[in-house]
Amino acid sequence: MSHARGRFQYRLCFINFLYLLSSAGGSAQSQPASSYAIMHAKIFTLSGSTIDDGTLVIRDGKIAGVGVGLDIPAGAHMIDAKGLQVYPGLFDAVTQMGLREVGAVSATVDSTETGNFNPDVVAATAVFPSSEHIPVTRAAGITEVLAVPGSGGFDSGGGGSIIGGQASAIHMGGWEIDEMLIKKSAAMVLNWPQVETQTFDFTTFSRKEKPYSEAKQEYDKQVNEITDWLERARHYAQAMEKGSAAGYDRDVKLEALVPVVRGELPVLVFADRAREIRNAVEFCDKQKLRMVLAGGKEAYKVKDLLRSKDIPVILRPMLTLPPDEDDPYDRLLSQPAELAAAGVKFAFASFDNSFARRLGQNAANAVAYGLPYDEALKAVTLYPAQILGIADQIGTLEQGKLANVIVTDGDPLELTTDVKYLFIRGQLTSLDNRHLRLYEKYSKRPKPQ
Repeated sequence: MSHARGRFQYRLCFINFLYLLSSAGGSAQSQPASSYAIMHAKIFTLSGSTIDDGTLVIRDGKIAGVGVGLDIPAGAHMIDAKGLQVYPGLFDAVTQMGLREVGAVSATVDSTETGNFNPDVVAATAVFPSSEHIPVTRAAGITEVLAVPGSGGFDSGGGGSIIGGQASAIHMGGWEIDEMLIKKSAAMVLNWPQVETQTFDFTTFSRKEKPYSEAKQEYDKQVNEITDWLERARHYAQAMEKGSAAGYDRDVKLEALVPVVRGELPVLVFADRAREIRNAVEFCDKQKLRMVLAGGKEAYKVKDLLRSKDIPVILRPMLTLPPDEDDPYDRLLSQPAELAAAGVKFAFASFDNSFARRLGQNAANAVAYGLPYDEALKAVTLYPAQILGIADQIGTLEQGKLANVIVTDGDPLELTTDVKYLFIRGQLTSLDNRHLRLYEKYSKRPKPQ
């Protein structure tokens, strides 16, 4: 038995064990019903003006109507939301949701593959619907996420592949992945190479310097490898179009890159430094790829370039140290306002699982440093949906869209706000989660005598 196969079987056994222990909290849906009417609520549609004392009707998984004085379907389950507010569900645009459970337990981790080029890897095939991260995250009002393979983040410590695979947009509820899918292949992950002049030696726990010429040579080699993969994918696409299946050997890696070179699938490029971003933009422009920048710690330095090329950005969390020691302390906090003023479309994301539940507060911090509130709210609802090409399904409260809806007692970007009701695909979905159960358990702990 190979090491990879043994690891897979060990992981499968461990996941089955977790599943038996769980209470199906990651996929539980409560009281299925075909229609609901949320009445007397303040409704933030994000597609028009706010509706005071409005009604939102949900039928067969979609929004059937939004407005005042709507007809209520016969048999609809009515929710009196007087004093409450209704919003589209929040969208976390970069996570490893369902791909990584406990980072220190390898059997629960399936966020990366071996090798540098894995375009055929699809995140959805590895998502674990009963992950404990899912109910914890959706209790914060997040109804959909992008599960991104090989994307790094707090939970994984960095991506391993250059081409990490295909990211999948998923709902945060469902018994199995087919119920959770919004878009199986939403973007191709590309971790842009860096010119690394320093390496870290774990045997001595010290940094080692590398000559720039050597680092640049390694960088050029990686970029040339990416170019070669894309060129081969173009030839493969021509063979698919003009030849018969019997005329060429199938290559699933090249086949996965065909939508990329055709411009049908965007490339989610992970880069932070201004030089890396410029190089990535130049490369994608030359290769005629649809680029979405992920990370972008120094996106403000190239904001004019990003605007001119119409490249959107998915920003990392801002509550961290700035890139350089002489940067202002609020360098990352003030960047969203600069990008908005420059006309660059962006979204906020957690880039992990552990703190995905703080997505709303991440956006709120940018408001405190100059970002208009409406832009912050759209950056965790509408804009990620637009960036990933699924705004026709989610992101606003409009008739015909999927009913991914949250009902809150206040602003969803505020830490003190509670989500009272949450709908995913029109289903009233449980807010129970491990954090809540632990809170209830220990809040009842007897006080010491």
